[in-house]
Amino acid sequence: MGYYARQAKVGYEFTRAIPTDNIKYMEYQNFLKQFGEDGGIMVIGLQRKDFFEPAFFQRYTALANRIKAVKGVNSILSIPAAVTIETDSAGKMQVMPVWRPGNEGPAAVSNFLNLPFYKGFLYNPDSNSYLMAVGISKEVLNSKERLTVIPQIQALANTFGKEEEVTMRYSGLPLIRTVMATKVQQEMKLFIVLSFLLTALILFLFFRSLVAVLVSMLVVGIGVVFSLGTVVLAGYQLSLLTGLIPPLIVVIGIPNCVYFINKYHSEFAASGAKEPALLEMVNRMGIVTLFTNLTAAIGFGVFFFTRSVLLKEFGLVAGLNLMAIFVISLFLIPALLSLLPPPGKRHTRYLQSGWMQRLLDRLGRWALHHRSWIYGASLLATLIGVLGLLRLHMETRIVDDLPQSDHVYRDLKFFETNFGGVMPLEMVIDTRKKYGATLPRTLQKTDSLVQWMHTIPGIGRVLAVTEPIKFAAQAAAGGDSAAYQLPDETGLKLAGPILRGRTQFGDTGKATVFNKLLLSFMDSTRSIERISVSMADVGSRRLPGLLDSIRQKTAEIFPAADYKATLTGTSVVFLEGNYFIIHSLRDSLILAFLMIFGCMVLLFRSWRMVLISFVVNAVPLALTAGLMGWMGVPLKPSTVLVFSVALGITVDVTIRFLVTYRQDRDLFPGDVNAAVQHTLRETGQSILYTSLILAGGFGVFCLSSFGGTKSLGFLTSFTLLVAMVTNLTLQPALLVWLEKKRK
Repeated sequence: MGYYARQAKVGYEFTRAIPTDNIKYMEYQNFLKQFGEDGGIMVIGLQRKDFFEPAFFQRYTALANRIKAVKGVNSILSIPAAVTIETDSAGKMQVMPVWRPGNEGPAAVSNFLNLPFYKGFLYNPDSNSYLMAVGISKEVLNSKERLTVIPQIQALANTFGKEEEVTMRYSGLPLIRTVMATKVQQEMKLFIVLSFLLTALILFLFFRSLVAVLVSMLVVGIGVVFSLGTVVLAGYQLSLLTGLIPPLIVVIGIPNCVYFINKYHSEFAASGAKEPALLEMVNRMGIVTLFTNLTAAIGFGVFFFTRSVLLKEFGLVAGLNLMAIFVISLFLIPALLSLLPPPGKRHTRYLQSGWMQRLLDRLGRWALHHRSWIYGASLLATLIGVLGLLRLHMETRIVDDLPQSDHVYRDLKFFETNFGGVMPLEMVIDTRKKYGATLPRTLQKTDSLVQWMHTIPGIGRVLAVTEPIKFAAQAAAGGDSAAYQLPDETGLKLAGPILRGRTQFGDTGKATVFNKLLLSFMDSTRSIERISVSMADVGSRRLPGLLDSIRQKTAEIFPAADYKATLTGTSVVFLEGNYFIIHSLRDSLILAFLMIFGCMVLLFRSWRMVLISFVVNAVPLALTAGLMGWMGVPLKPSTVLVFSVALGITVDVTIRFLVTYRQDRDLFPGDVNAAVQHTLRETGQSILYTSLILAGGFGVFCLSSFGGTKSLGFLTSFTLLVAMVTNLTLQPALLVWLEKKRK
């Protein structure tokens, strides 16, 4: 497994949240086949008043050329490479560079600023902002080469920025995805190290034994290796979700070690014999640990039954390795302890901890004599949770997991403020006729839709086949910027041959630039056209309404009887994936509830026990949901994941307590109070320490730079601490009440 674990790699495919048979996924794949990648543009921006100052502009041109020479960059669109259309003496139109020998300096600047095509696209005159668009090949974006190509581009631009004393801004999906993938890899390593150190420290404080710490670390270390090996053997790659599994194995595997070693120490302290103590440890803790790991595995494993590829991978790897850590613990811990010297008195001294015994005795007295207060506090906490639950809302953004202080987030806002945004939204109009996209009435409808979309807040530049035509119309009018508009029907008919790709104007090879630009918005049959939109990261609350309004307007302009209009692109796939994951997590949580409590029915064969476990675990989950509502934490994939993770773990504590109680009940026949108090003394110490270990282990995730991972850590830790309290107070109180009712 170590051999395979070394081969684990970070994945760069970001459309796996929805199943491959989903209509939105299929529409997106069809778009990619027809028109290529929609999220392959990285943008570089800056602000400068004297941008066209000759010396600065010359160095900016050199920067664009250096970036274009980077391996993996297949295109670059910048102001120095801007082209214009001019009419020669023979009346032919030809594509010419704006900046060329004989047309430089103020004349070239004036010519460029007179071209409306570039305004709001490559520059914003109101804020003196300028943009360079860098196209990166799909092969690079879907491989580890992106980790060298994008930093190389940034390094070139940063060097330029330092020399010119300007702040360089970077955005676009290639950059955002690369940053997030790199952070996943870095944080996985960080969390593994921190979780190891934190749990080792707590274990040492608990057992005061270096041997116990080393045995525990060896067990979870093997579990981590198995988890990474499983990822590779299953043919998966590390994602934002599967990258969390190794530190989760550390955090969840440690309680196994605590319960096993704690039981061994208590039995050895009572008998003084190592072998009987080990046998009793396995006898008492084996079945308990089996069911606790099984319920945790169910909490994670149910994700495998969703149709989301990302969740399937996470569920399978996490579920299998939680059962693997049980097998490793069951065989390795007794084997290692049998070879090691028996524990000394200082190693078992914690069992007679005075303050711990006083705390547990006090909890026992509360459970026996102050049950009404416990019920009242639990009911109040649940009510507060339910009221907060009503305030929950669902919202996420493409860069939602990055903090607002992160440079990627700040740079994205720069482009949204000055250029309307960089998130791709694509529209495909199928005219159902060969050359239908070149018909005058189709072009007029397209222009009408484009002009309407420019009025929507959050929508940046909209590009369609009509924009190059307006460019040509301006050239035909002698360069008058007022002529940058769609020609009348007669003018459009004259442009028909060009639109069909049958002729090229101009005699130089550069003339093909215009045709390439023009034809990039149509398929080979000219029956399907593409409208490309750059938009802001408006979030999942506003995006559905925005898309619905675009669909309604499109249906008005392009009636369904004659045209087929499809909205697609990364923004649509993101929204669909977000909804799909949240709904899948909701269904998985329900399934996990049913499966976990089904296991408890098989284990206890008592509806009273199942009822107690349900109530004891419902209170912390309700309070966590309420906390999210009161704090304004939105529902999104990472925060919904909290409930399944927390349920699978908190039920472990409940099972350990109830199994021990059933075993202790035989020692005190007819005396419920004595059985409950003995169970508290026997399991309370382990529950306290394992809950603290788990809460601390998940608390490590609060150091993440991803907002979702940070919320997962904080909310799960909170849930585990509340569950610790309910398991040590509400659970004994309910046991006493139900047992007395039964009698």
